[in-house]
Amino acid sequence: MEKTLVIIKPDAVQRGLIGGIISRLEARGLKITAMKMIQMDRALAERHYGVHAGKAFFEGLVNYIISSPVVVAVVEGRGAVQVVRNTMGATDPANAAPGTIRGDWALEIGRNLIHGSDSVENAQKEIALFFGEEEILGYKRCTDLWISEEEEWL
Repeated sequence: MEKTLVIIKPDAVQRGLIGGIISRLEARGLKITAMKMIQMDRALAERHYGVHAGKAFFEGLVNYIISSPVVVAVVEGRGAVQVVRNTMGATDPANAAPGTIRGDWALEIGRNLIHGSDSVENAQKEIALFFGEEEILGYKRCTDLWISEEEEWL
């Protein structure tokens, strides 16, 4: 199964939206295989957002992500990268569809609540920044059979 990284950003943590965001991801049928709350330091934030280094918004982005705890999670499921991105909604909440996390709960691009990896390759790199292999759990849920046709009857 495909894995992706999700970061519940400082604005979502401060607004008490952690549970609602996790609930939406789980309701889609995605499985949380690792999760923790951390206070990201500047070095980790700069590594995570390294693709944006040198851009005008980079410093503000780093300062924002280290301003409060975040929740990082590994989410697994068929097509997890795209499913998470669709569930999050457009990066700019003004363009996010109603029913998405950003479409329902965010107003501005700089406070868009959640990060999700944009490709399988980037997901692997991002997951490795935040989790050791021993922290990611593989397990079956009794509901997996009702979520994916790839699951076998018990």
